Amino acid sequence: MLRFILGFIGAVFAAVLLISFFSNLATYFRNPPAPLAAEVFHKEPREVHFASDGPFGKFDKAQLQRGFQVYSEVCSACHSLKMVSFRDLKQLGYNDAEIKKIASDWKTQVPSINPDTGEAATRKALPSDNFPAPFPNETAARAANNNALPPDLSLITKAREGGPHYVYSLITGYQNQPAELLRKFPDAKTPQNLHYNPYFANLNIAMPPPLTSNGQVSYADGTKPTVDQMAKDVAAFLVWTAEPNLESRHAAGIAVAIFLLIATILAYLAKQQIWTETHGPKAAVAPVGALDPKNQAKTRRAKVKSGVAG
Repeated sequence: MLRFILGFIGAVFAAVLLISFFSNLATYFRNPPAPLAAEVFHKEPREVHFASDGPFGKFDKAQLQRGFQVYSEVCSACHSLKMVSFRDLKQLGYNDAEIKKIASDWKTQVPSINPDTGEAATRKALPSDNFPAPFPNETAARAANNNALPPDLSLITKAREGGPHYVYSLITGYQNQPAELLRKFPDAKTPQNLHYNPYFANLNIAMPPPLTSNGQVSYADGTKPTVDQMAKDVAAFLVWTAEPNLESRHAAGIAVAIFLLIATILAYLAKQQIWTETHGPKAAVAPVGALDPKNQAKTRRAKVKSGVAG
C-alpha cells in the first residue's frame, strides 16, 4: 500500500512538471521575449592579422615593443599588469640596463615597509618586481573610475572571446549611439558617464576611449602612430603577456607533429613488410596441428600398433 501511495505521489509530481513545461513552452512560442538592444546591435570582433596567429605564429618583437610603449604611456594609468615582471621584458629585446631604467622610472612605485619605522612605504621598482598596480586597492580604483573596476590586462586576451581581435575592436570601436538604436529601443540611451561601443557586451562601457588621436604615442622606430596601428600594437603586446611561451609551444607542437608523421610512416612500412612475409601471395604457410606431417605419421603408427585400420 505504501509503495502504491509513493508511486502515485511521484506520478502526480511528474505530471505537474510536464504540464508546467509544455505550458511555458507554449507561452514562449505564443509570446516570444522581446529582443534586447545588446542582442541586435552587438558586433563580433573584427578580423585583423597578428603575427602570432596560427600554428606557425611568431611574435614581432618590434611590434611588441611598440605595444608595450602604448600600454606604459596610455593603459597603465588605469589597468594593472600584475602577472608580468619587468625582467620579462628581456623577451621583447630590451637589455638589462634598459629594463632597470624602465623599472626605476615606472610611474607607480612598489609598496614596501620602512625598515626603520615599520610603517608602510613605497620604493622604486626593481627588474625582479612585477608591474605595480596603478591603484592601492579596489576601492581606490573604483573611486577613480566612476565605480567601475578596470580589469587586469595580464590575461585579457585569453579571458575574452576573440582574444586580441576583441581588444583591437574594442579600442577602435567607440562611436556615437546610432539613431536607429534609439528608434527601436527608446529606453536604451547610453547613460551618463558611459560610452557607446558595439563590441562591448552590453554596448555601454565605463572606460572612455583610450586612443583618441593619431600621434598620441611617439614611436622610436619611425612607425606612424595612427589609432589603428597603436590598437594593433597594444593588442599584440597583450597576446604576449597572456602567453609569453607561445613561440616555444608552437615549435614543440610542430616537432611532435613531424615525429608522429614519421612514426606513422615507419609503422605502416613495417606492417606492410611483416604482412607480405606472413600473409603475402608467396608466403609459405607452415602446417600445424593435425596437418603437420610429423603428427600424421605418429597418428598412423599409433593406429597400426593398436590394430585400428588406417
